[in-house]
Amino acid sequence: MVRRRRSRTPALPCRRTGWLNELGARRYPGRVMAERWRDALSDAEMADLMRIRDARAWVSIAVDWALVAAAFALVARWPNPLTVVLAIFVIGGRQLGLAVLMHEASHRTLLRDRRWNDVVGNWICAYPIWSDLYPYRPYHLRHHAKNWTEDDPDLALAMPFPVSRASMRRKILRDLSGRTGWKRLRATVRRDLGISKGRAKRNFDAGVEALKGVVITNVILLGILVALGHPALYLLWVGAWLTTYSLAMRIRSIAEHGMVADPRDDMQNSRTTIARWWERLLLAPNRVNFHLEHHLVMAMPHYSLPRMHRLLRERGVLEDANVTRGYLEVLRLASAAPPSALATAD
Repeated sequence: MVRRRRSRTPALPCRRTGWLNELGARRYPGRVMAERWRDALSDAEMADLMRIRDARAWVSIAVDWALVAAAFALVARWPNPLTVVLAIFVIGGRQLGLAVLMHEASHRTLLRDRRWNDVVGNWICAYPIWSDLYPYRPYHLRHHAKNWTEDDPDLALAMPFPVSRASMRRKILRDLSGRTGWKRLRATVRRDLGISKGRAKRNFDAGVEALKGVVITNVILLGILVALGHPALYLLWVGAWLTTYSLAMRIRSIAEHGMVADPRDDMQNSRTTIARWWERLLLAPNRVNFHLEHHLVMAMPHYSLPRMHRLLRERGVLEDANVTRGYLEVLRLASAAPPSALATAD
């Protein structure tokens, strides 16, 4: 069944969001499975798609850390500028992969046991990349409940686009030079110590204690590298966090909600990007590219999203949906604004 599209509105070039008030009045979390697309899937199919498979989650975790280990091993075996650059890109992509699995844990879809879901989501996924599941969960669930309203905490990530090519080049350069990473580092320290205000303020458990998990997990990682005789490889982990991880997060956030045709249409206000193999390696780990499907059913495990996409596509539901082929196309769309239209974007 093909969903009838509402009238389109142009992508917004600025931060005028008065029209969002009406949209906010009709959104709430329980609506995630109440759309007409649901008729295209049987109850049995939905039950199977929603099933949490612990073994499959552990495969995703193992793949992320195995690729990190492979990047370390590559540089240890053949230390040269080429392997260092390649390793930093792979590690940055896998740091995003761990962030995606923390995101999975925030929806309580990583592991069936809720306690272990949170323990693994924090200690194996979040803390090593200087994140924290507990403050992230309410923040992220608010994004789902308030998507494309004035109360959406992620609205600022989508609103500036498209920008000019020059502006996009500057953003990418800031990411790869580490400027974005240093800015995030300072903001994260201030947040965890409880000295931030406003949007970046930590909602609870701020203070030196909040740094415990980050310190312990990174000391363990460094200790393993020391035991293997290659302590300097830890610099790859830090370097990736400051550079390629920033770039991967930026491209991911642009792809998910930037340049939408109609923010009021649930088949248009989030994007699925059909990723090539190298994009999955570096930019789209753990099926994060199936973001439209994730917003339709936010409690669906990440490994079920490709199958959901295939079923909906085969049944004609996605013919008019926001689906883009490849992240290069996303970047083309995101940098398509003429320079004269960008008075404030940088």
